[in-house]
Amino acid sequence: MENQLEYYTATGKYRDKFDQELPAMAAYTAFRKQVYKDGALSLKNKRLIALACGLQAGCTRCVQGQTKDAVGAGATRQEVLEAVAVAVVIGGTAVSAETWRVMKVLEELKL
Repeated sequence: MENQLEYYTATGKYRDKFDQELPAMAAYTAFRKQVYKDGALSLKNKRLIALACGLQAGCTRCVQGQTKDAVGAGATRQEVLEAVAVAVVIGGTAVSAETWRVMKVLEELKL
């Protein structure tokens, strides 16, 4: 089973190359950075929401990255698992089938 964080890092390099070759992506990057600033919701809560959304969307990089970023923003293992549980309640088996990625990232982070 591949290392989820290595996969995330490796594929991110290609996403970055795409962004560099398409100048319009600068606006999206600026928007993304602004959205994740602390506001009425903390960065931690925004990352937990994003993790649940990523699971709903079936986005591998989102699940990997948002799990890592939620932990980096101070989320505990239990907070991550509860956010994932909310996504499973809404998305059912399609979401449940991808929860292994979250568990693997938490394992790789030693959390």
